[in-house]
Amino acid sequence: MSDSAPSPGETPDEIDLTVEPPTRFLSMLTHLGPGLIVAGSIVGSGELIATTKTGAEAGFSLLWLIILGCVIKVFVQVEFGRYTITSGKTALDGLNEIPGPAVRFRSWGQPRSINWLMVYWLLMTLASLAQLGGIVGAVGQAMQICVPLTEHGRQYNAFAKAQAEIQIQETLARLARDRDDQPALAQAKDKLKALEAAQSETSAQYLALRRSIQADQVLMGETTDKDQLKHLKQQIASSQSVMQELKQSVVSIDDKLWAGIIAVVTAGLLYLGRYHFIQHFSTILVASFTLVTIGNLFALQFSPDWAVSGSEVLLGLSFSLPGNTVSGVNPVVTALATFGIIGVGASELITYPYWCIERGYARFTGPRSESESWARRASGWMKVMQLDAWGSMVVYTFATIAFYLLGAAILGRAGMNPESTELIRTLSVMYEPVFGTIAPTLFLFGAFAVLYSTFFVANAGHARVDADGVRLFGLIPPSDKSLHNTVTVFNVAFPLLCFVVYAIIPEPAKLVLLSGVMQAIMLPMLSFAALFYRYRRIDHRLMPGLLWDVGLWISSFGMLIAGGYLFYAKLPELGELIGLN
Repeated sequence: MSDSAPSPGETPDEIDLTVEPPTRFLSMLTHLGPGLIVAGSIVGSGELIATTKTGAEAGFSLLWLIILGCVIKVFVQVEFGRYTITSGKTALDGLNEIPGPAVRFRSWGQPRSINWLMVYWLLMTLASLAQLGGIVGAVGQAMQICVPLTEHGRQYNAFAKAQAEIQIQETLARLARDRDDQPALAQAKDKLKALEAAQSETSAQYLALRRSIQADQVLMGETTDKDQLKHLKQQIASSQSVMQELKQSVVSIDDKLWAGIIAVVTAGLLYLGRYHFIQHFSTILVASFTLVTIGNLFALQFSPDWAVSGSEVLLGLSFSLPGNTVSGVNPVVTALATFGIIGVGASELITYPYWCIERGYARFTGPRSESESWARRASGWMKVMQLDAWGSMVVYTFATIAFYLLGAAILGRAGMNPESTELIRTLSVMYEPVFGTIAPTLFLFGAFAVLYSTFFVANAGHARVDADGVRLFGLIPPSDKSLHNTVTVFNVAFPLLCFVVYAIIPEPAKLVLLSGVMQAIMLPMLSFAALFYRYRRIDHRLMPGLLWDVGLWISSFGMLIAGGYLFYAKLPELGELIGLN
């Protein structure tokens, strides 16, 4: 394979032992790439959507869990990369070697075996494709706000914009009242009156119902009378039902139209193999938007209403757990679902070795042998791969912290939770305190960049990994030609399938968190696989030191706790999460 990702259907090159592993730091930087691809594919779903939603629900108290979710999984990521570089096998081949129950059968005249871990991988992959349905839907929402295609779309934009602006001014008024800032309070009230006077009749009805629900929720927190609590719950449920009807009366199909257009364009680009250009272009856009986000966070510090205090950061690093919100949401469950996809999620842990293969690390190392030259090459390319993994971790951890703090500082204080068709509109609110009227335009540009980068790269990764899975399950002939033809078919089919998912379930946050739950549950399985590689498949000449082993065990233990708790808390509710109940 070439150093850059090949076009679908391209035949891999032979082993190339003429490329020596770099020994100088600057030279090693020129051989990085797989980690940056992974970083480009995760910012849209994990950081932009799931992380900000966790901040909106939990406030600052779970910052420690978000940081831990970024750092802790790199140890497992490196072990997966080590296995592939030194064995030349794919990640799914490695997972299929894990001991345990397996189904044995014959396919294409050959004996085959599929173990328990691969069965769960198949379920997780289906959820990951659903997640990409949420991502393409979020891109469609961004485009709907920016370029509505129908008159109904323009009406919905006006409705959603009015609700977001009113909620922000309500928050500013509350914060000014709390600190007894009368001029700021008067200014916020004046803006509120102007916004309320300019809204449509539907928007006014929706606003009245929302304020009524907020008042009832406050009463619920103050009363201990069971009959009154029951009455308030019924009243809130009734108001929420009417609000949903009002929302449906103005909701448009523009987001679905745009999602369909984007899915078709992506399928065409992936079929043509325009990976190299799109990936570099997306990386630039993602990096630009991340820098804007970090700058936005720093600029908030000059605003008394939105500044993040040192005590709030210390709270976030104190390993505390928040209770349920007033509306009954459990932020810990949302955070653990987020834990599964922020940083290197379970899906990216499996995909990462495929990018390492395409970057050439395994090809330049060559088949394992007892020669000193092989050990030297393997050790050299392992160092490059480790720099790639840890370097990308630094990049996406800073982005994750910025998105989380913005979600807590603005959405959390404003009581705005990114949901369904208002997801992108709600998220854009994070940029208004600093960038004012240009915030929506700036955010939409950035949201399109990071979300589309995620959609494109993740589909490319899924095509490669899932084609390999189809090979292992014996559904295609065991030949390179069949494998590459399957990659080509998946490159076209997956983006279109993602659009169908969003058309049926138009709730991006729910689809992303569904995948997060499935991936978080798989994390303990992947940590077990990493330990198996470390103690049963590693070449003795590449044995890591004691500190690395300690980090790997801590990483595995952390994944076990997160995945185990989420399995306990969420498995009975997966049907409800999908929307089947």
